[in-house]
Amino acid sequence: MEAKQCRWFWILEAVLALALVGSHALAGEKQPPEDRVAVVNGSVITRGDFDREMSRVQQQLSKMGEPFSDSQLSAIKNQVLENLINREFLYQESQKQGITIDEAAINEQVGKLRERFSSEAEFKSALNKANLSEGDVKSQFNRGMAIQQFIDKQFVQKITVSDKESRAYYDSHPDFFKQPEQVRACHILIKVDSGADESRKVEARKKLEKIREKVQKGEEFAVLAKEFSEGPSSTKGGDLGYFGRGQMVKPFEEAAFTLRPGEVSDIVETEFGYHLIKVIGRKPKTTIAYEDIKDRLDRHLKEEKVQREIILYIEKLKEKAKVERFLTEGPS
Repeated sequence: MEAKQCRWFWILEAVLALALVGSHALAGEKQPPEDRVAVVNGSVITRGDFDREMSRVQQQLSKMGEPFSDSQLSAIKNQVLENLINREFLYQESQKQGITIDEAAINEQVGKLRERFSSEAEFKSALNKANLSEGDVKSQFNRGMAIQQFIDKQFVQKITVSDKESRAYYDSHPDFFKQPEQVRACHILIKVDSGADESRKVEARKKLEKIREKVQKGEEFAVLAKEFSEGPSSTKGGDLGYFGRGQMVKPFEEAAFTLRPGEVSDIVETEFGYHLIKVIGRKPKTTIAYEDIKDRLDRHLKEEKVQREIILYIEKLKEKAKVERFLTEGPS
């Protein structure tokens, strides 16, 4: 079970990925009808807000390599709109409770964002490409931080997970806590493209054979990896850490899992080139003990409770709210 990258739910995910943030229209501000996708208790969610969020979601889905049909795309658009509406509800509730964000805290977040760029010019260029001003960025940080404070106060601080609950979850989901067999290996890679001509392949293999002779004579594998390996792990002596089956290309995996700790493989060919592999550790298949996973499990179960409570809370708000939706098929 992996810990979620976002702190709580979809509400707080990537509050300020540059492709996501938008300049939310103020309540009562006049917007051309075609620029509105929804109005929540008088507050407008603009087409720009929607398009930026939709772009971010599509980028995430494309990274997963899963194509989606027109009907799925339509469903995604509707869900993105509902997420924006839900965020607006939570922001409005934060304001009813008088939550304000200190300007210094907002500026600190903007400063951290700036640090992700190599220069001020690159930062400004990114804002321009996203059709954003620095004021837009600050506004979005303000909204996101206000929502987070509201969620912390309204839900997080009030919700607990008992030892009985976490133990019951652990006992009823044994497959979640199984740890597959793993090996820790280091390697020396001599790169050669799979489409290279035979002479290039022969040259690369001969180079690795000479390195293998050094290993057989007792020279330190990690030292040779730092000197000769052409892979990114060379700076760490070729150390790849622990990995399970299915994480490496097949020829590499098959070789690594047949070795005992301390053994070095023959030359192994993969799509990346030629490898020498040394296994330096093994972990048998096991089940993670409850005591070792309890803290992470407690956090996971609390997140689930928070999510459920937020959903129920928003549904109650919708019963008394005025929400108008204007989403039509168009650019996104």
